[in-house]
Amino acid sequence: MFRLRDLCIDTFNEPVVFIHEEAVRAGQLGFRPLDRVRVVGRHPKTGERREIGGVLNFCSNALITAHEIGLSRLAFVDLDLPEGTEVTATLTPAPASVDLVRGKLAGGRLDRAAFDAILGEVVHHRYSKVELSMFVLACALRRLDMDEIIDFTRAMIASGSSLDFGPGPIADKHCVGGVPGNRTTLVVVPILAALGVTVPKTSSRAITSPAGTADTMGVLAEVALTPARLHEVVSQTGGCIAWGGALDLAPADDIMITVERPMGVDTETQMVASILAKKKTAGATHALIDVPVGPTAKVRERADAAHLGTMFETVAAAIGLRVEVVVTDAFAPIGRGIGPRLEALDALAVLARAPDAPLDLREKSLFLTARILEMVGAVAPAEGYRRAREALDGGAAERKLDEIIDAQGRREPPPEAPHRCAVLAPADGRIRAVDCWAMAKIAKLAGAPASESAGIWIAKSAGDVVARGEPLFELHAQTREQLAFAREYADAHPEIYAFGY
Repeated sequence: MFRLRDLCIDTFNEPVVFIHEEAVRAGQLGFRPLDRVRVVGRHPKTGERREIGGVLNFCSNALITAHEIGLSRLAFVDLDLPEGTEVTATLTPAPASVDLVRGKLAGGRLDRAAFDAILGEVVHHRYSKVELSMFVLACALRRLDMDEIIDFTRAMIASGSSLDFGPGPIADKHCVGGVPGNRTTLVVVPILAALGVTVPKTSSRAITSPAGTADTMGVLAEVALTPARLHEVVSQTGGCIAWGGALDLAPADDIMITVERPMGVDTETQMVASILAKKKTAGATHALIDVPVGPTAKVRERADAAHLGTMFETVAAAIGLRVEVVVTDAFAPIGRGIGPRLEALDALAVLARAPDAPLDLREKSLFLTARILEMVGAVAPAEGYRRAREALDGGAAERKLDEIIDAQGRREPPPEAPHRCAVLAPADGRIRAVDCWAMAKIAKLAGAPASESAGIWIAKSAGDVVARGEPLFELHAQTREQLAFAREYADAHPEIYAFGY
């Protein structure tokens, strides 16, 4: 028997069990690091039997004694027993559904029952990071066919709860990503809400980018809303911009992201299933999907965008969601800021009609808003752009975002990053394109999104004419070391800015 300890260690959605190596030797337990173990105990007051499974880690110092078992924070919360409770630990086999994953890796197919079994185990934290990675890679390497994608999406939807805002129309939008600074949501949502369209926008934090929409909105307002608070905000203002990870919407997807992010895996099948499951569970009836295409974006060819659009439309029809896919150009980042604080400043400048507000972010936001207004029937055909522009230029959208921020809980924006330096143009000429992938990498090296103030402030972008020695962009970092990492990469890759016509 062991005494239970809460070690308050965040192990990123994986239950981890810690045991002292001295206890393993003395008890001849036969445990090895990374074994799967079951911890079992009874509540001292109710007598209820409780158990959790987790991955075993050994300890050789005073973190715990030989008479204790320590649990990561997630495992301790799931076990739900008081510290000091007597528990036992035994080896336990992997979930049976892991065999289904192995079958997929061997070239087999997965049906709805298989996806339900796998995602059910994932949501209950029974998959280790290794097994979770195996499932993500099985779906990436042994590509899902259309029936599998539909079943995967339906299983994702069933893995958690759903929001309900009535029959609608309830609008939503999503960008498949790959374009830094493309923070149109902070402009689109308040315009739509100002024009009477209900738009409960749930967004993700960054997966492989230097900022997600939830990271950027989180600079201005509280985004971790409960379902009750979210309904209250939407009822009060007509819209919200919240973090979906706090709402138990398709939670299997949020857990898979914990391995997709470090591996940099974001396949089209997982993308389609993830996006549509989140839209459906967020209560949307209509969703606009933005697919940026460019030589350094996530989607690089128009033919690939058309194929992706067909996948979105087919799966959406199968789950009862109306979508429209728009293909947009991506020859450079959108706006001037890359990173949570800097992207928030861009959106605020557009909404405030500031003279130096980025025109590309303004116009793309108006374009997307117009398509949504017409799709949900809020305006007559071909009237969307005019109505969206009036709401923006008349100040209604700015006032609406203020309402949404106040309703969600206003935050004081972080200060400017303390360490900054400019990267200068290596030659005279006209900028033809800017490498989106490389700019995202530089912003992440500078510390974004972990540091809200870190990232890139763009001085010159595609279409601009520059002279040698003029600033192209400015790096923002929280520490000198991060600034040096980002500057070193930028200096080593002058081809990030392509000159010519």
